[in-house]
Amino acid sequence: MTIAAINALRPDEVARRLSGSPEQAARFIGEAAAAGSAEACATYGQLLLDGQGVARDPVAALRWFGVAAAQGHLAAINMVGRCHDLGWGTPVDKVSAARWFKRAAERGLDWGMYNWGTALALGAGVPEDKAAALGWFERAAVLGNAKAVNFIGSFHEDGWVVPRNVGRAAEFYERAAAGGDFRGQFNHGRMLVAAGRVEDARLWFERALAGGTERFRGQAGEWLAEHVPDFSRHPRLRGHDDARRGAS
Repeated sequence: MTIAAINALRPDEVARRLSGSPEQAARFIGEAAAAGSAEACATYGQLLLDGQGVARDPVAALRWFGVAAAQGHLAAINMVGRCHDLGWGTPVDKVSAARWFKRAAERGLDWGMYNWGTALALGAGVPEDKAAALGWFERAAVLGNAKAVNFIGSFHEDGWVVPRNVGRAAEFYERAAAGGDFRGQFNHGRMLVAAGRVEDARLWFERALAGGTERFRGQAGEWLAEHVPDFSRHPRLRGHDDARRGAS
């Protein structure tokens, strides 16, 4: 299909093509990407990265993100950074990742702001600059980025740039938790435990474990084993518990 033919499709026809099987939807998106649609290029890259409706191919995913990024697609610019940051389809290159994140941040994408702020906070690919990082997290937070809100909480809890204020940190963690960030949910739960509200914390730990990554669940399990022992036997943590026993 040509880009003109795709643009001429009625909205209900586009919806019909996207509502089929994952393979059918991916085929249509791939056609639109090949025709030159930046949005389709970015979307097809994500499908290839996730293996959704197509065979997983991180190298091809990065290539399509690059095509969309060349057209100024902000999410694609950020995703090129993510690929370099995490080694998806290319060797890990923190310097290149930071450069792409900065581009996305400066053009107004909240996820770019978060990722660029993270690079600055950790000194990943750029000199560490926690003051600048906080500024970018605050800008992302204004746009509703819950992960940025959680990171601001860490600044207040640890006394980075700003005076240490656990109460203020707890406020940011609660906001991040309500916004759906699994680390924010876990941190909110930690604050509740510290306040003696263990039963209230359980709901947030449950949500954090449901949405968190495998690596995060391992970290969470260690903290829960020390502070909420009965919850550390949660089914989502069982694999980590088995691994610990096997290593002992």
